[in-house]
Amino acid sequence: MIEKHLYLLRMAFSALMINRVRSFLTALGIIFGVAAVISMLAIGRGAKQEILEQMKQVGVNNIVIKQVVDKEDPSEESENTQKNKKYSSGLCLDDVACIQATLSSVSAVSPEVEYETHVSRNGHQKGAKLNGVSPSYFALFNLKTSEGKLFSEAQERNGNSVCVIGFEIKNRFFSGEDPIGKQIKCGDLWMEVIGVLEARGKHNSAEKNAVSSINEQVFAPMNTLLLRYKNRGALTEAMIKSSADDEEQKKNTEGPGTQLDRITVQVSSTELLEPTAEILGRMLNRRHNNQADYEIIIPELLLKQEQKTKDIFNLVLGVIAGISLLVGGIGIMNIMLASVLERVREIGLRLALGARKREIEIQFMAEAAMISISGGLAGIVLGISISIIIQQFTGIQTIVSFFSIALSFLVSATVGILFGYMPAKRAAAQDPVTSLRYE
Repeated sequence: MIEKHLYLLRMAFSALMINRVRSFLTALGIIFGVAAVISMLAIGRGAKQEILEQMKQVGVNNIVIKQVVDKEDPSEESENTQKNKKYSSGLCLDDVACIQATLSSVSAVSPEVEYETHVSRNGHQKGAKLNGVSPSYFALFNLKTSEGKLFSEAQERNGNSVCVIGFEIKNRFFSGEDPIGKQIKCGDLWMEVIGVLEARGKHNSAEKNAVSSINEQVFAPMNTLLLRYKNRGALTEAMIKSSADDEEQKKNTEGPGTQLDRITVQVSSTELLEPTAEILGRMLNRRHNNQADYEIIIPELLLKQEQKTKDIFNLVLGVIAGISLLVGGIGIMNIMLASVLERVREIGLRLALGARKREIEIQFMAEAAMISISGGLAGIVLGISISIIIQQFTGIQTIVSFFSIALSFLVSATVGILFGYMPAKRAAAQDPVTSLRYE
C-alpha cells in the first residue's frame, strides 16, 4: 500500500516537472500569499512590541502636565486683549505641592526642569539635555541603573552636586573607565557621577508622548539645578517685580520663563486616569488664572489608541494577504482543471488498465498539494526575507513568530488540497471508453 502511494507521488512529481514553468507560475499566488501573511504579521507583532516598550518607558498610569510656551506676538494683540490678559507664572513647584496635598488618587508626583546644555570632560564636549528631577522620577518611568546608584531624597533636599548619566554619555566621556565618583561638567556646573542608567531604545513616537531617549541625558536633583544652575521661575519673578514693562529685559531672558517644564503625576489605578486628568485641568486652570499655558497628556491612553489603530491596520493587511492566498488557490484549481482536459486519454488508459478512481484522485490531489506546499515553503523564505529587509531599510521593527510561519504554511497546504479536490474528482469520474476516444 505504501509503495503504491509512493508510486502515485512520483507520477505526480513527474507530471509537474514536465510543465515546470506552468507549475512555477501556478505556485506564485501561494508564494506571494504566504510571504504577505508572514511579513504583515511580523510588522504587527513588531508594532505591538514597540507599543509595550513605550508603555514601559512612559510609566504605568502616568499623567504628564507639559508647559506650553505662548508664541503669540504681543504686538499683534489688541490693546483690550493685553489689558484683560491675566498673568500666569506657568508650571512651578507650588503646583506640585498643591497636587500632592489635594488629590487622593495620586500616588506620586515628580516635577522636571530641562535645560539644553553641553557636557564636557578632559577636552571632550557634547550637546546634551540636563534634567532636574526628583528621586521618584526614576520609579515613575521604570528607570534603573546599570552602574552605581540613583540620588536620594536627602541629596535632592540638600541640593548636592551629583548626577546620574545616560548610557551614551558614559560611552562618550568615560570609555574604558568606571565613571562612578568621577566629575563631569554640565554648562558651568561640575557634578559628581553617582550612577549610569540602563540603555533604552529610541522610538519615533517618544517625543509625542512627552518622553525622549534617556541615553544622551544627564539627571540631577531638582534643587541642585534650581540653586546652583538656574531657576527660571525666580528670575521671572524678579523681572516682573522690578520692571513689568521692560521689554528689553524680557527679550534677554533665557528659557520659557517658567520654573518647571513638566510635571509627571502617577495615578493609583488606570480607571482613575481620565477623572484625575479632568480634576487636574480644573485645578491648574484656577491656579494659572485661566491661562492655557499647560497641556495635560495621558501617554498610556494615547499608546492604547495607537495600538488599536495599528491592530485595525494590521487586520486589513492580513485580510488582503489572505485574499491573495485564496486567489492562489483558485489559480491552482484552474490549472489542474486544464491539466485534466489535457490528459483525458492518459486518464482513460490508466482506468482501462485497472487503475482505481481513488488512485486517480490521489494523483491529481498530490499534484495540487505539491504545488501549494512547495509554494508555501518558498513563501516562508520570501516572507522572512521581506521582514528582515523592512526592518533594515525602514527602521520599522518586525518580529517573525513560529505561529505566523506555521499558520501560513498550514493554510497554503490546506488551500492546495481543497482546490485540488474538484479537478481530482473530475479526473476520476472520466469514462474509460469515452476518454480513450478523446482527441
